[in-house]
Amino acid sequence: MNRPTPLQYVLYAFGRALPADLHDWVRNDLVGDHAVSRHLFRAMVPFLPLFVAGLLVPGPLALRAASVLLAVILGLIYAFAFMDMNRGRRLVQHGWPADLENPRKASHRADTRISYERLYR
Repeated sequence: MNRPTPLQYVLYAFGRALPADLHDWVRNDLVGDHAVSRHLFRAMVPFLPLFVAGLLVPGPLALRAASVLLAVILGLIYAFAFMDMNRGRRLVQHGWPADLENPRKASHRADTRISYERLYR
């Protein structure tokens, strides 16, 4: 499976579509194992210049570090809150269905459903 170049990855993090030969990588990135952690990391990439700028503001280092930490925490909260919507948009942008999901998780959910129905019906 091909991987994007660092420049392509940064542009992808900002919302740009990747070339067609990387669509399988996009599918794995968005619905593969550890997709949540990859999404949270990818969501922080556009804010890296702001975090660095926050550290360069004059003042005590503890205050600057605390303000950057607050910005990171808020960014992660928003990234997590809008993760499903962003994943669906990126999937559609790269030619995949918006409701595509990890096959292992889908299989586990189906097994859980079958055991539930067997137990309670």
